[in-house]
Amino acid sequence: MSTYFTEDHEWIKVEGDIGTVGISSYAAKQLGDVVFVELPEIGREMDKGDEAAVVESVKAASEVYAPIGGEVTEVNEKLEEAPETVNASADSDGWFLKMKIADADELEGLMDEAKYKAYCDGL
Repeated sequence: MSTYFTEDHEWIKVEGDIGTVGISSYAAKQLGDVVFVELPEIGREMDKGDEAAVVESVKAASEVYAPIGGEVTEVNEKLEEAPETVNASADSDGWFLKMKIADADELEGLMDEAKYKAYCDGL
């Protein structure tokens, strides 16, 4: 399994042709207490950069963008009942959606964990 990151603080964990998408713990800390999550519909086709979900915190509402293109195959319904899971476990249990990857070559434009950490350190 490989994990990639975007400059907008989304991550995608890739297993075969399925990518699990969430936001980084850095992003979750910046947002503050998450109070609501809007998830996409299963079966929705997305292009890289499309709005995939919305996260609302006590501070602000923020879009979650698709790190690559694909079709939504599953959503984390637990977040609808317990949006605070994003804060407690942004890098694992707080995932937003799973997608069937349309073009794995799109992963090449994303950062690995070391590059992402350096990117965040520079913010």
